[in-house]
Amino acid sequence: MQQRIFLGLPGLRQLWSYQRSWLRGDLLAGITVAAYLIPQCMAYGELVGIPPVVGLWTILPAMCVYALVGSSRQLSVGPESTTAVMTAVAIAPLLLADGSNYGVLTATLAILVGAICSIGYLARLGFLANLLSKPILVGYMAGVALIMIAGQLGKISGISIPGTSVFAQVGTFIQQLNFIHWPTLILAGLVFGFLLSIGHFFPKAPAPLLAVLIGTAAVAIFDLQGHGVAVVGAIPAGLPRFIIPSLPTQLPALLASALGIAIVGYSDNVLTARCFAARHHDKIDANQELLALGLANLGAGLVQGFPVSSSGSRTAIADTLGSKTQLFSLVAMGVVISVLLWLRPVLSLFPKAALGALVIFAAFRLIEIPEFIRLYRFRRSEFFLALITTIGVLITDILVGVAIAIGLSVIELLSRLAHPHDAVQGTVSNLQGLHDINDWEGATTIPGLVIYRYDAPLCFANAEDFKCRALRAIESEVTPVEWFVLNTEAIAEIDITAMDMLEELFDELAARGITFTMARVKQDLYTQLKRSSLLKKITEDRIYLTLHTMIIGFKSR
Repeated sequence: MQQRIFLGLPGLRQLWSYQRSWLRGDLLAGITVAAYLIPQCMAYGELVGIPPVVGLWTILPAMCVYALVGSSRQLSVGPESTTAVMTAVAIAPLLLADGSNYGVLTATLAILVGAICSIGYLARLGFLANLLSKPILVGYMAGVALIMIAGQLGKISGISIPGTSVFAQVGTFIQQLNFIHWPTLILAGLVFGFLLSIGHFFPKAPAPLLAVLIGTAAVAIFDLQGHGVAVVGAIPAGLPRFIIPSLPTQLPALLASALGIAIVGYSDNVLTARCFAARHHDKIDANQELLALGLANLGAGLVQGFPVSSSGSRTAIADTLGSKTQLFSLVAMGVVISVLLWLRPVLSLFPKAALGALVIFAAFRLIEIPEFIRLYRFRRSEFFLALITTIGVLITDILVGVAIAIGLSVIELLSRLAHPHDAVQGTVSNLQGLHDINDWEGATTIPGLVIYRYDAPLCFANAEDFKCRALRAIESEVTPVEWFVLNTEAIAEIDITAMDMLEELFDELAARGITFTMARVKQDLYTQLKRSSLLKKITEDRIYLTLHTMIIGFKSR
């Protein structure tokens, strides 16, 4: 019974086996993440067009649900910029003249996103996340990190930067350098320098939390707010109530937007979770992430909130502080509740410049230059795939950038499948077994026998390539070929197009007086052969389990 519960609630399994040594990191991460997310989520509420306090309400069920249902130890789930922008864009055309249905529309949209993700979980669609390869993960996180840095330029400089794209934000920042608010920039610089120094000399110290507290003390002692340094400001009070929203008449129009937000949110969730899990040698259950995101959005809708996803910046901050489990999310949730009830005056003095410096510090840790170098040395195509992913995330929205990278990786995969490695096998003096004659100097084929190995499953994509290269291997032989042997050790399955091609090859070789045989045939492939007419042509006595028995058969023909 306990095992079943743990399978459905991986976060609960983490907490059940909790180690006391993890507590310090989770507490520090939770408190610091809360200090960052409170102004952030309020801003997202304003961006969507609902009261700022609803942004704080939205984070509560998301954190609680993901802490129990999610499979990542590091991920911070809640209001996030991309889904907030997509929500605002989706809702705007559907508003009534007086805007009275705004809250209903956002809550309904969150519930629809939750329903779509939950259906995806039931349909076991998490396997689609396997299209997200290592180069895509590396490039994606680098792109997200640059987006995070660009998004903080206004906070650390005191300049109003209205742009939403990286290039627009950087361009506006450069154009308005003359309007930099120097006290704000100096405070941000000091905080960033403090983070670097503490991180280098005292790596176990809670540098981000200390930086925020010191920045807050500086605001209070030196009256920096009076000198124009922006602070978090007033935080509204009150806890949410669970309400099932009435279905709006615009429900069909919301469905398309909900599908888009679900795809973007899930892609962001899985990519971010996998990147951070790889750093700690953890594993992510892609299908479980669909369920966690679905339930988190359903919870957000029930508190009159808006769609949620993962936050790369909050995840990075928590990871920097040494979070070990989703207890950090529960701690952050407790801090948010405490703020909504009692601690609003303290947090209102947090300087935005310090929070901006904290995000930039965390973002720099996401750009893995050594990984780009490793990809470049290993295979250039994978390096360029990572680079294209980064550029795609920057110049388009995140979903389009990831889709471009996935498309390119699938094309590369198909190109390798369509033209894989092959080998003509022969003997090498003083070396046992059969080997690729191109790999060994002095290697020779057995006279009259061509043993041909094709290192990929046979399918429509490579059927013609296989036939051409097999015939070329026969034609390159000096002595007349009597047997052509297909070594199927790398061919586990075959489709109907390739099966028809093999029958054509059999007929063509038979017309030349060449016997077609197969060796190292696996059971799955043999079962497929029995369903075709090819096996009747070859006959079962020309199907060999090993190359050794095939050679004996050839010599005793």
